[in-house]
Amino acid sequence: MQRYPMTPQGHAALEEELKQLKTVDRPRITAAIAEAREHGRLGRKTLLFVDEIHRFNRAQQDGFLPYVEDGTVTLVGATTENPSFELNAAVLSRAQVLILHRLGAEALGKLLTRAEQLEDRPLPLTPDARAAMIAQADGDGRFLLNQAETLFSVDLPEPLDPAGLSAFLQRRVPVYDKDREGHYNLISALHKSIRGSDPQAALYYLARMLTAGEEPLYVLRRLTRAAVEDIGLADHTSLLVAVAASQALEHVGLPEAQLNLSQAAIHLATAPKSNAVYVAYGEAADAAKHDQAAPVPLHIRNASTKLMKELDYGKGYKYAHDEPDAVANMDCLPENLKGREFYRPTEFGFEKEVKKRLAWWRSKRQGKPNE
Repeated sequence: MQRYPMTPQGHAALEEELKQLKTVDRPRITAAIAEAREHGRLGRKTLLFVDEIHRFNRAQQDGFLPYVEDGTVTLVGATTENPSFELNAAVLSRAQVLILHRLGAEALGKLLTRAEQLEDRPLPLTPDARAAMIAQADGDGRFLLNQAETLFSVDLPEPLDPAGLSAFLQRRVPVYDKDREGHYNLISALHKSIRGSDPQAALYYLARMLTAGEEPLYVLRRLTRAAVEDIGLADHTSLLVAVAASQALEHVGLPEAQLNLSQAAIHLATAPKSNAVYVAYGEAADAAKHDQAAPVPLHIRNASTKLMKELDYGKGYKYAHDEPDAVANMDCLPENLKGREFYRPTEFGFEKEVKKRLAWWRSKRQGKPNE
C-alpha cells in the first residue's frame, strides 16, 4: 500500500491500486496488514479501503476485526447492498454506516470540472447545454462522465447548444432549469395525476418526460411506488402491472416500451385508490423504532433445539390449518402491542372484501358463531 499525491497522476495510481483490491486474496491482505503495522511503528496511520466488501463471507469479515480494534487500520468498506444483511453483526457494531445519496446538480458540476481539469480542456458545450446534460444524468455520476467522455473523444468546431448536444448524443436533451425544477415538477405532476385518478393528465406528463429523453427506469420506479402508496390492495393487480411494464422495457426497449409505460400509467390512474398500506407501514415502522426490544411471544418462536423447547419456545402454538375454518385464536403481536391495528382497509375496490375477511376472522377468534 502506498501513499499517493493529490494530483491527477496520483489519483490514477490510486484508482489502479483500488481495482486490484477488488480481487484481493488472503496473502495480499496479510501483506497489507503487515505493511500497515510497519506504518504504525513510524507513527503513520493506514486507511484500508475495501470495495464491494459484501463479497467477503462472514468468516473473512471477522478477519478484519483484530486489526480494526487495535488501530492497525481504519477500515472503510463500500457496498451497494444493505449492510444489515451483508455484514456480520461484529463488523457492523464497530462501524459507522454512511448512506451515499444520488448526486445533486452542484456535485455533478464539480465532476465535470474535474474531468475538464484531467483533460486540460473545457467541454465543448454552452452553459445551457452543460446544465441540460447535468439534468439528464439524474444524479448518476457515472452516466454523466460517460457522456463527457463521448464529447471529449471528438473535435468539434464550436460549443454545442442544447439542440446540438441532443443531436450529437442522438437523444433529446430536456430543457430543464439549472436547479432541475422542471424535472421534479414533471415527475410530481405524473404521480399526482395518478393519485387524482386523471388518466388524461397522467398520460400527457408521461409523454412529456419520455419525449424529453427522461430515463424510463426513473419513471417506472415512481409508477411502482404509486401502485402501492396510492392504490395498494384496493387494486392488487396495479403492482403487477407496474412490474410487468419494467420487464417489458427490459425485453423490448424503447421506443416500443413507451406503450407499456402508457398502459401502466393509465391502469394506475383508473384504479380504485387507497393509501392504507402506506399508512400501515408508517405506523408499524414507528412502533418498531420505539419498541425495538419487544420480545417475540414464546408460542410463535422457533423451537429448533431441545433447550429451546425446554424454555417453552413454541408452546401453545396453534397450526391454523388444524383449526375450525383455518382460523387460530392466537395473538402474534408482542404483549405491549396486543390488539394494535396498523392496517385498516378502506371501503374501496378489493379492500372492501379484505375488510370483510378481517372482520370475519376477528369474529371467529372471539368465538362468535354464524358470522
